[in-house]
Amino acid sequence: MKHLLTILLLMVGVTVMAQTVYQTDLNKHYYSDEENKADAYKNERCVLDIYYPENLKGFATIVWFHGGGLTGGNKEIPEALKGKNIAVIGVNYRLYPKVKAPEYINDAAAAVAWVMKNIETYGGDPSLVFVSGHSAGGYLTSMVGLDKSYLSKYGVDANDIAGLIPFSGHTITHFTVRAERGIPGEQAIVDSLAPLYHVRADAPPLLLITGDREMEMLGRYEENAYLMRMMKVIGHKDTRLFELDGYGHGMTEPAFPLLINEVNRILKLHKDSANQ
Repeated sequence: MKHLLTILLLMVGVTVMAQTVYQTDLNKHYYSDEENKADAYKNERCVLDIYYPENLKGFATIVWFHGGGLTGGNKEIPEALKGKNIAVIGVNYRLYPKVKAPEYINDAAAAVAWVMKNIETYGGDPSLVFVSGHSAGGYLTSMVGLDKSYLSKYGVDANDIAGLIPFSGHTITHFTVRAERGIPGEQAIVDSLAPLYHVRADAPPLLLITGDREMEMLGRYEENAYLMRMMKVIGHKDTRLFELDGYGHGMTEPAFPLLINEVNRILKLHKDSANQ
């Protein structure tokens, strides 16, 4: 009996020791001190929160951009992404009308570049940084990942992103950008501020997720379907589109498991490639 009790206590101890411990580092500035001192709004908004597994090494990271039409919203660590042996980074960026395009895209790129350059100090693998977000955050995800010019300003190659997973993001020019220019919301524009303008065969893996086409925002499924088609036409080998039947624009909860599955899929591809 005593031996059995000892074994049980040892098993409990091993289980406790094996549990992943998570920490959160709040309000980290991703611009330099000089830039923050020169711009009060940048100093206020351009911060991020890091939720990471403290006792793991080489983990993957999801950079998460909040929605809000580029005019509102705040950084968040979605509950559905916690406790998955990965880091999750919620990013704030500057908003219209205090700034105009492409400043919020520049902020998104600066945040992604900061993560890729600094996540290793937390134990993460900089080659396993995924970028995702909902609505406006999905738009920023696609712009940063497809238009290489934004990250190149920070000495980062967008092709080093492990995967892009925009949730219900514009692929044409964002309606807030069009509003800035006095263009009606129903008038579709595809210019340099549209992810569709930057389709390329060598982009990171791209998983597009939208709500039901009959319940989504105007044309949102269709423009994502067009981006998928054009990525395939240009020769991209890893673009897929999921449409979540029965869900409208606020489709994040059923989409989060798809995001985790995509991260795990790509992690397996990396592992298989390393073992060859």
